[in-house]
Amino acid sequence: MTTYHGSVKVGGTPAVRELAHLIITKVAVGPYDNDCYLLRCRATGAQLLIDAANDAGTLTTLVGPDGLGQVFTTHQHADHWQALQEVVDATGATTLAGRFDAEGIPVPTDRLLDDGDTVAVGDVTLTAVHLVGHTPGSIALVYDDPQGHPHLFTGDCLFPGGVGNTFGDDEAFRTLLAGVEEKLFGRLPDETWVYPGHGNDTTLGAERPQLTAWRERGW
Repeated sequence: MTTYHGSVKVGGTPAVRELAHLIITKVAVGPYDNDCYLLRCRATGAQLLIDAANDAGTLTTLVGPDGLGQVFTTHQHADHWQALQEVVDATGATTLAGRFDAEGIPVPTDRLLDDGDTVAVGDVTLTAVHLVGHTPGSIALVYDDPQGHPHLFTGDCLFPGGVGNTFGDDEAFRTLLAGVEEKLFGRLPDETWVYPGHGNDTTLGAERPQLTAWRERGW
């Protein structure tokens, strides 16, 4: 098994995590240090890219010769789709995004995702979690590894140290925190590994003790 650390830098070496049924490759791209994740089914070779954020050359090289079946955009903010059109043009991948954010993504979305929808990557299945607050239609994806702990791809809704930016909107913050508490912390175990849209990874267990402090500080 490859040692996985989850800490990547723009221009640096991708981090690779090898699970029993899924290979997760993390790379950082662009001026905002966006994290992009390539998921590959070990049994079939099918691949899904999470956030074609920037630097299409890096992403298509990561995809390699086996092709890309799907590219999923976590939310509508522009730093998460700068390379989307180039990646789609190069690979012919099907595009996926949350129903309520798709209009804000300038590349047409082939499949609109709602809360609880499933996404198949070969023999692997991920589940969509709709979270409101950072944007109206942000979607996190959960892979519940049958031979391990869950893996959670949160976009910009959850990071080490807090939920995503709600830009001074108190109601949006309360909505996002409530959604994160109910749908993520309330349903998934502490061992759940969190892969955010920027920066280093974390776990729900590492973040759970801070929920009260986040609520009190209001961001």
